[in-house]
Amino acid sequence: MPARPMVRTVSAGTTPTTSFAWSPTAEQIERSRLRSFMTRLGVDDLDELNDLARRDPERFWAATVDDIGIGWVQRPTRMRDTGPGLPFTRWWTGGRLNLATNAADRWAHSQPGRDAVVWEGDDGTERVWSYHELAAETARCANALRGLGVVPGDVVGLCLPMIPETVAIFLACSKVGAIVTPLFSGYGAGALAARLQDCEAKVLVVADGFLRRGAPVPMKPVADEVAAQTPSLRHVVVVRRLGTLDVTMHRPRDVWYDDITVAQPSSAETHDTHADDPFMLIYTSGTTGRPKGTVHVQGGFPIKSTQDMAHCFDVGRSDRLLWFTDIGWMMGPWAICGALTIGASLVLFEGVPDHPGPDRLWSVVHRHRVTVLGIAPTVVRALMRHGDDPVHAHDLSSLRVLGSSGEPWNVDPWLWFLDRVGGGRCPIINYSGGTEVSGGIVAGNMLTPLKPCAFAGPCPGMDADVLDENGNSVTNQVGELVVRSPWPGMTHGFWHDPDRYLQTYWSRWPNIWVHGDWAEIAPDGLWYIRGRSDDTIKVAGKRLGPAEVESALVAHPDVAEAAAVGVPDPLKGEALVCFVVLGPGVVDSAELMSELSACVTTEMGKALRPKTVVAVAELPKTRNAKILRRIVRAVYLGNDPGDLSSLENHTAIAALEAVRAAG
Repeated sequence: MPARPMVRTVSAGTTPTTSFAWSPTAEQIERSRLRSFMTRLGVDDLDELNDLARRDPERFWAATVDDIGIGWVQRPTRMRDTGPGLPFTRWWTGGRLNLATNAADRWAHSQPGRDAVVWEGDDGTERVWSYHELAAETARCANALRGLGVVPGDVVGLCLPMIPETVAIFLACSKVGAIVTPLFSGYGAGALAARLQDCEAKVLVVADGFLRRGAPVPMKPVADEVAAQTPSLRHVVVVRRLGTLDVTMHRPRDVWYDDITVAQPSSAETHDTHADDPFMLIYTSGTTGRPKGTVHVQGGFPIKSTQDMAHCFDVGRSDRLLWFTDIGWMMGPWAICGALTIGASLVLFEGVPDHPGPDRLWSVVHRHRVTVLGIAPTVVRALMRHGDDPVHAHDLSSLRVLGSSGEPWNVDPWLWFLDRVGGGRCPIINYSGGTEVSGGIVAGNMLTPLKPCAFAGPCPGMDADVLDENGNSVTNQVGELVVRSPWPGMTHGFWHDPDRYLQTYWSRWPNIWVHGDWAEIAPDGLWYIRGRSDDTIKVAGKRLGPAEVESALVAHPDVAEAAAVGVPDPLKGEALVCFVVLGPGVVDSAELMSELSACVTTEMGKALRPKTVVAVAELPKTRNAKILRRIVRAVYLGNDPGDLSSLENHTAIAALEAVRAAG
């Protein structure tokens, strides 16, 4: 195997290189948690750190959990056991710990008055819980769950907006030894029922409703449909978020959350959970087949999310983290587990970033003094349309780290985020991994100078590589993103389906995790994600990721968003078709579409000239703004689009169908 590329780092006092868009200051390096960790291990740079993780994983991971402050009920006797085979590696032999203890109870004793959860509703309503209040509410909820008959190993479905009760119930499930299944708050009854049937959930927790763009969105009627289709459900617990909706309660199945918790004691016994005990199932959707229930354990997801938050995003106890997400996406549980295990403050956001005005997100950052802000590139592109004034109307000086995940960047929005939002002083910690990973495979950090859209390299401890189609390590060439060694956050498989897990991630090359992303390592050591490998377009034998094409399109001032897909072509195998959402006031015309086609051709080469470029009113997205290219392609071709449960804007399908009908 070729030597691995060096990861560029700098030392305190190094003069920033002009070719980088951001370089760390001496002060940022000095206060970096990653730098402190490396110093304690006696390593000088990130390559040496990752080499240590490969050579001596026992030492590396023991040092990691100590550095991030994981509290053990019983310390493990061995860090990892590969005896069952690499795909089923077990971690922390003999170790016992519980997320509720690490994320709430211990801080209720050591920093009871510190803000744990800060929430702002779509209507501007605010609530704040201290760590003392969070621990007490978690205990009351745990006692209530036990009163409903929930025992260790039972599954509790959690379909809620991001409100304080969501955090307490999430932690309470861990406290009683139950398994929580977080579910997207925008799912329809069919999507929810399919997931709850698969895991045989005993309890479903929903809200009466929530606000979105000022309008109430009822949740209880959907829960009633779900309960009728899910024989295992014994109870539906309803949280009063709005309190103004006419809610039908079917007794004794349905109970109000406040009715079953208000009289409960504010302390509760914590179940003695082993590091290997499941605590969460997160379902992911694919292009075909039923959703996959990824199994996460007490010593897995919480440790990986906390490590990434500490060593990549540099989060400490004094920080206030806001990540724009939903409890049903990985970043919702990630934010809860990581921020609270560190002892930081978690800021929750209900609604959308541009309502009631285009400055909503920036006003939340200002008023709640957010220090670490995470949003998807698509959200940044949407907010850019409103110009700089909404950003400049607010004091964003509290920010010190910007984060992004979900999809590849293009240059202009990345620079806008860096300069306008972060003032050029905050790094953009680009972060890419997945639900099955419990966090990131590659990320930025506080030590590595950055160029637009880049990642510094693998997250500490992640033995990542890029392979060509023959399994050879490559640089300066797009290939498959893989991981060569197991890590603590790796899923313990798919719920009751180990064969599907092995087929999905371990079947291409022996003992190598193939993640499904295209990646590239540049000669300077920086990494880039080029899109999902199942989104790959292959025109006349030339393979490209859609992000490259989309970047060329959104660089045009008239284009707000873009999606590129490959469609069957008798001569080229596949032809490139591009879809664009035009900026406000821009008129669609044949001349503009021709101009955009020329932009792609100039950027990508004549062989990759688009077959067509068409304007659409909107593109299909998830609620956290990820563009669903597989749906774009399927609808355009008149094929079955597959699982639509994660689709936020179903009206986008009609927009694509209109394009197809027009020929």
